[in-house]
Amino acid sequence: MSEIYSPSEDSYLLSRILEKQIPKLLTKNKNLKFLEIGSGSGIQLQTALKIGILKENILSLDINSNAVKECKRFGFNSIKSNLFEKVKGKYDLIIFNPPYFPENKKESVDSKLATTGGKKGSELINKFLKQSKKHLEKKGKILLLTSSFTKGIDFLDHKKKIIGKENLFFEKLFVWELTR
Repeated sequence: MSEIYSPSEDSYLLSRILEKQIPKLLTKNKNLKFLEIGSGSGIQLQTALKIGILKENILSLDINSNAVKECKRFGFNSIKSNLFEKVKGKYDLIIFNPPYFPENKKESVDSKLATTGGKKGSELINKFLKQSKKHLEKKGKILLLTSSFTKGIDFLDHKKKIIGKENLFFEKLFVWELTR
């Protein structure tokens, strides 16, 4: 299987947002249930744990079996799954730092798994948003990272606001807070 996605600017931006958001959420719900889709190296899981989410309330999923093994090595409950395929139950906070670049025919297959979200970059995100409805608690939140390269996102009927942004020399990154 492919290499694990190494933390980069997008990962660090999402981690900083979690550091601000999770304490607010924990004041309302000390038993917060946290789900990360596409956990990669596990950086966000470690951030969530460090800030106070109970380890038994953290679930991570990844399509890459090496990423699942890495997260399990850190003691997290981690499952190999294509998006929500193997998820049961509902979560208060669902996060996703997806592959968001449009397809590049010259990119290797292994690299595409970690970076390419479809022809426009949004196809995987749109699938995620559609599936997430069954797994988000009524007052739950989704934190979704996207790029200025991502075109055609269908937020469906989610209320959305940008809660984080970073300008890089070649793209802009956005962290969206989505609610129902």
